[in-house]
Amino acid sequence: MFTGIVTDMGEILDLHQQGDLTARIATAYDVQTIDIGASICCDGICLTVVALGGEPRPWFEVQISAETVSKTNLSAWKPGRRVNLERALKVGDELGGHIVTGHVDGVARITDMRDEGDSTRFVFEAPEALARFIAPKGSIALNGTSLTVNEVDGRSFGVNLIPHTKEVTTWGQAAVGDAVNLEIDTLARYVARLQEWG
Repeated sequence: MFTGIVTDMGEILDLHQQGDLTARIATAYDVQTIDIGASICCDGICLTVVALGGEPRPWFEVQISAETVSKTNLSAWKPGRRVNLERALKVGDELGGHIVTGHVDGVARITDMRDEGDSTRFVFEAPEALARFIAPKGSIALNGTSLTVNEVDGRSFGVNLIPHTKEVTTWGQAAVGDAVNLEIDTLARYVARLQEWG
C-alpha cells in the first residue's frame, strides 16, 4: 500500500529479459534498509525487490511479469529514464495523498500541457473503460503520483501540477504524447461495483 507521495526519482540502469523482465533502478534510498521481497512503487507500479547493490551507486532490482508490461507504460522504459519511487506505507506513517495500491488499471496519454500561473495544467485522455471512474475533485494516481482531478469531459480530464511537484517527480520532464500509468481511486471502483449489484 502506498500514498502517491513520491519520495525519490530513480534512474533505470539496466533492463534485461530472462523469462520475466528484470529492471535495475538506481536510488537515493539506503538500500541497507530495503529487504529482499519488499514492495516499491515504481512509476505507479507495485514491484517486488529481488536484488540489491551499492556499486557504483545504490540500486535495487525488480522482476516484472509480461502481464504487468502489457498493462503499463513499461514498453517506454529504457536505461537513463527517470522513474517516480515510493516505498511501502508503514503503520503510523502520514497519509499525505490517498490510498494507492500500485495496481495500474491502464495507460492514459498526455494530450495538452499549458502554464497557468506558476502551475502547469496537464490534460489526459483515459482509456474508455476507465473514464467513468474519474470524477472532478476526485483522486487519481498518475505514474505513482497522487493528484486531484480538476475537470472531466468524456475521456478527457485535467490536473494541475505545482512547481514543487514538477521538481521532485518526473513530471518536470513530461511531454505531450507521453503514456502514463493510471490507477483509479479504490473508492470509485467499489462504488461502481456496488451500483452494478444495485
